[in-house]
Amino acid sequence: MSDGLAVLHALDSARTQWYHITAIVIAGMGFFTDAYDLFCISTISKLLGRLYYYEPGSAKPGKLPHNVNSFVVGVALVGTLSGQLVFGWLGDKLGRKKVYGMTLILMVLCAICSGLSFGFSNKAVIGTLCFFRFWLGFGIGGDYPLSATIMSEYANKKTRGAFIAAVFAMQGVGIVFAGLVSMILSKLFLIKYETMPYRDNPILSTQPEADYLWRIVLMLGALPALLTYYWRMKMPETGRYTALIEGNAKQAAADMGRVLEIEIQAEADKVAEFKAANEYSLWSREFFNRHGRHLIGTMSTWFLLDIAFYSQNLTQKDIFPAMNLVHKEYEVSALREVFETSRAMFVVALLGTFPGYWFTVFFIDRIGRYIIQLVGFFMMSLFMLIIGVKYEYLRDENKWLFAVLYGLTFFFANFGPNSTTFVLPAELFPTRVRSTCHAMSAAAGKAGAMIGAFVVATYTLDGEAKKIKTAMIIMAGTNMLGFFFTFLVTETKGRSLEEISGEDGGNDETQIASRPS
Repeated sequence: MSDGLAVLHALDSARTQWYHITAIVIAGMGFFTDAYDLFCISTISKLLGRLYYYEPGSAKPGKLPHNVNSFVVGVALVGTLSGQLVFGWLGDKLGRKKVYGMTLILMVLCAICSGLSFGFSNKAVIGTLCFFRFWLGFGIGGDYPLSATIMSEYANKKTRGAFIAAVFAMQGVGIVFAGLVSMILSKLFLIKYETMPYRDNPILSTQPEADYLWRIVLMLGALPALLTYYWRMKMPETGRYTALIEGNAKQAAADMGRVLEIEIQAEADKVAEFKAANEYSLWSREFFNRHGRHLIGTMSTWFLLDIAFYSQNLTQKDIFPAMNLVHKEYEVSALREVFETSRAMFVVALLGTFPGYWFTVFFIDRIGRYIIQLVGFFMMSLFMLIIGVKYEYLRDENKWLFAVLYGLTFFFANFGPNSTTFVLPAELFPTRVRSTCHAMSAAAGKAGAMIGAFVVATYTLDGEAKKIKTAMIIMAGTNMLGFFFTFLVTETKGRSLEEISGEDGGNDETQIASRPS
């Protein structure tokens, strides 16, 4: 049986074709939307404070109270965690394709509704916004396990890492666009409406029209998801799911033969053998013996990474003024502040965040996941420690070095664990539970992100040097832990999914602590 099924062999050895590229774009568009929706809130949360929490006579503009800020920024993460677990489980139970459209519809509807958050008081507006952002996050969560699983099951073994990483790299494009769209729209508003700094005129510094700006920014998040809905619905179920879980070799051969333009033999008897050998469930002792260590590895590394990664991304708006990349809030108007924050975010994303994702795409099948993850965690830890220890010096006397170090932490997050923690759970586990295991790993990540948003972010809200230093040193520590937990996973480069998970009935390599030489 270890010689495998023809349909799986065909998938593993298929040359890279146009269909693979379209699959990357279709699956990746979900990630584009995810990143745009999760990160555009950073560009507009200060504007919400000015619009809805202004206190007459105050020397500084209105600001979201700490708990409200955490909730506005973090509620989508809570939704994402829930969505990952629910849709990940459904993806294994009902099939990848059946659930894939649902996540997209939810994302489109909730992105539009987020921009339609109305009410008679600030509590009503923010409450409605949080409600819709929770369900937006729920849809986003479903996209994580499904996109990763679909891509890993479609890809050939030679370029599988690059394909999964390319889907994830669309997150980088989404982060860049979150900054770009906010920047362009706020500039257009600035051209149209006269503005003055807060200290000159507290009332007129916040233009009433600014209330439209944040709504438009949020609603535009629905556009890319809407554009790919038709193509997503046309994708067939993955060959591996149809053959190994549904036991329909004929259908799998027909589906994959059609999209990959190759002739595949159907082998019903072999499929029955495969199914019989892999009937064990997620909570069985056999699963734990075979894959338990890897599941602990993928969950712990993603959890530790996201504490730092989301803290960094969601607290940029607080660190930019400290780095003097933007003016102090009382020196600018509301629209000008959105423009400056999104411009700074756009530059950091374009120069620091974005290249890291694509470095991973190009090198992951050459260097391997394992080395990229280890080096990434180590470098992030190092740069954050330097920023934490030398914070005042960098802020006051050497802000260009500060900007470079800050950009490098983003670069090594993405040319490192932010990409590999997404790729590995899509490869290490058997087809029957692949989507669920990816969902559990991603949900552990979101739990870390929530710690970042609700705990670490409170250290940076007031821009106090001592608290920011503490936050940076804590994050350096969590990254170092991530470095050590990486030793629980194994290299998957260049091997078929069935060989990695032991589904092919050959030597179960998952029990061997195989290390890349």
